[in-house]
Amino acid sequence: MTATTRREFVESFLRFDSVTGREGEVQEWFRERLADRGLETYTWHADPELLADHDSFPDDPGEIDADGRPNVAGVASFGDPEAGPTVVTNGHSDVVPVERESWSTEPFEPTWDEDDEWLTARGAADMKSGLSACLFAVDRLREADASLDGRVVVESVVDEEAGGSGAATAALSNPYPFERDAAIVAEPTELRPVTATAGSLMARLRLQGRSAHAATRWRGESVLPRFETIRTAFRELEAERAETVTHPLYERFDTPWPVVAGTVEAGSWASSVPASLTAEFRIGVAPGESVGEVEAQFRKRLATAAETDDWLREHPPTFERFSVQFEPAETAPDATVVRALRAAAEEAGARTTPVGATYGADSRHYVAAGIPTVLFGPGSIESAHFPDERVRWADVETATDVYTATLRRLLSRDSVTAIA
Repeated sequence: MTATTRREFVESFLRFDSVTGREGEVQEWFRERLADRGLETYTWHADPELLADHDSFPDDPGEIDADGRPNVAGVASFGDPEAGPTVVTNGHSDVVPVERESWSTEPFEPTWDEDDEWLTARGAADMKSGLSACLFAVDRLREADASLDGRVVVESVVDEEAGGSGAATAALSNPYPFERDAAIVAEPTELRPVTATAGSLMARLRLQGRSAHAATRWRGESVLPRFETIRTAFRELEAERAETVTHPLYERFDTPWPVVAGTVEAGSWASSVPASLTAEFRIGVAPGESVGEVEAQFRKRLATAAETDDWLREHPPTFERFSVQFEPAETAPDATVVRALRAAAEEAGARTTPVGATYGADSRHYVAAGIPTVLFGPGSIESAHFPDERVRWADVETATDVYTATLRRLLSRDSVTAIA
């Protein structure tokens, strides 16, 4: 595949409006591209019944939407597949929604800058370019190498942005007739290995006050100052945790375990004292912690804050999980797949020191299943989810080089970093 053809492939991939929940068309397109290459293809859907028993997913299977959202993979076999390892390369095809008025270009029409160096589109960084690079790496291996044993899986999953039901199902119920030895997830890491990802607690706070006419607001009990009391208490706990919950891969972050009230809805009428409030929080969880442990800390701080207010003491707030929870995950920096990728990154002139990320990723599902997993890919989290999301094409090519060299090291019959 030439450089021009690789660009055209990524451009075609980016033209699909595959916002989470609408991945069916792009997944069928990707499956066809795998089949066109002669790869053995596999398809599976998220299993709501299976995931309902998972601590991170809703207990009601009806809340997990799997219809029309296939996960697809292509398998390339080399030499004697049973004599070498199986390495999964993974990416997701779903993207976050766009606010078109904030974009300077059409989000689903790939646009190059005047020097043809930067490619702008929703999904350019997160993470269709990285997933494409995984496929390009397999193309290179199949064209050039005859001294490899094992398998490489190119996996395109759905729903990562909303919790990863596709990857979670694959981790819990292997869709392949063989075991998996390691995985590389092509998230945008600025071309540096990420071996630890933070988790997150998603929790909904509800407050109840007492309504009154705005002209006699003193007769009511507004929820707004009560919310500020709680938000301040949570912010103080966030600062305390930044000092007391430490991890060597997160020292570069001033706020490694952030707390954000992403949505707040209060009141029902402009001329009435707001008597109800609902706020949805995203609370960071460090590697080595569990979502449950962190939830207990914030529940305790919430109870303490409520005790300082006469109204809240009599009308206690509720704080309940909602949506999908992200458990943190970590792979040892000396794991074979990490060592192979670091060596390949060094050859390509990329950074090699493992770091941690404050976001969660599908890697956590594979790590939980006992599959050592490293994140590495082109693009930056600073661009992901933002207007005018973009990726530098040279980084896509470098990622392809690193994936190719990593896989060659792992599958080579003579490699010192071979898994098997």
